[in-house]
Amino acid sequence: MLDLKLLRDDPDAVRRGAVKKRLPDRVRAVDEALRLDAELRELLPRLDGLRSEQKAAGKALGKLGPAEREAFLEGQKRLKVELQGLEEREKQLRAELQQQLALVPNLPDPEVPEGRDDTENVERTRWGTAPEFGFAPRPHYEIGEAQGWVDFTRAAELAGSRNYVLFGDLALLHDAVLRFAVDLMVGRGFVPVDPPLLVRDAAMFGTGFFPGGEEQTYRCEKDGLNLIGTAEVPVTSLHQGEMLAGDALPKLYVARSACFRREAGTYGKDTRGLYRVHQFQKVEQVVIDVADKARSIEHHQRIVANAEALLQAFELPYRVVAVCGGDLGVPQAMKYDIETWMPSRGGFGETHSASRFYDYQARRLDLRYRPKDGGKPQYCHTLNNTVVASPRILIALLENHQQADGTIRVPAALRPYVGGRAVLGRPVF
Repeated sequence: MLDLKLLRDDPDAVRRGAVKKRLPDRVRAVDEALRLDAELRELLPRLDGLRSEQKAAGKALGKLGPAEREAFLEGQKRLKVELQGLEEREKQLRAELQQQLALVPNLPDPEVPEGRDDTENVERTRWGTAPEFGFAPRPHYEIGEAQGWVDFTRAAELAGSRNYVLFGDLALLHDAVLRFAVDLMVGRGFVPVDPPLLVRDAAMFGTGFFPGGEEQTYRCEKDGLNLIGTAEVPVTSLHQGEMLAGDALPKLYVARSACFRREAGTYGKDTRGLYRVHQFQKVEQVVIDVADKARSIEHHQRIVANAEALLQAFELPYRVVAVCGGDLGVPQAMKYDIETWMPSRGGFGETHSASRFYDYQARRLDLRYRPKDGGKPQYCHTLNNTVVASPRILIALLENHQQADGTIRVPAALRPYVGGRAVLGRPVF
């Protein structure tokens, strides 16, 4: 959440940020938080005054005569009732203020483009060119079904729509891209993590997914736990409530995990194939570092470059876009999406998201560090980015590297992960 001091000092900037993110209901949260804060600040001096009066009364009582004691004690009873009422109101105000602060979005950085939705994201860079085929290219699901690599019908019978079963070489390729991604990141100094897939509400709140993301989350009501939609949630929350040593930062983590998403609100969108599914695998990179804006921006560029290195190794054309205000989430200050070329879509499809938050998540997680110079403890800065998400990346691999007979050429970087083979599948067309 935002620093309350920022809200007090420049509420208009916070309101403008919510407007830029196209979150009018969150503007109301700004106003309500300010109202509650003002009432709380007005109440506290009265509360302190009554507490001081009550404390002083104990000393005064011993100096009173019997005739004065009765009236004095009656007054103390009234003071106690008034004090209890104010203390209850203080507790209520603090709880309500925290609820409203939790709804106030992070400030978007000035470099965030204006825009309503993902159609107005702004391209920053592009790599590679779309392949030219000497035949009519096929969508990934046709190739996969012809090869016997994917079954959507049995998956639907087992688990409902937007599910899949992978077989044979496609299951191996799925695992190969994930292993390559972990190896890439470990080689770049990231520590591998195998996190829980079920987390408590505190982790969802701390990373900014609650409140607001409940509809997309599979919740286990009986246990009060939630299936994660990204390893960002448990990995960023690893150090919640801790005071880290400044010289132990940055923390660079990479996690491979299963992920789950309800895809609420997407009825009728991308209903065929592997683009929008309920269960998938991700390799996620997470950075926790000191409160230095310039350093966070440098980290952001590096984690985007990590994902670009993977796509270049896979020989897949892509572009990097700056996400506009209307497509930016509540907790992000700035986000880049990487979109990979998918011939069946006739364009680019999102495969990666890289976000920086500054101290927004850390304040919610109470994640702090003690600076090396021994100064006052500060909240950490956090960032994250997808290294790879599968099976969505399989769409690009199958479609861009397909051959006329339905076999798939394997990029050189992935061959060691599939037994050294240069081609997957058999001629089927």
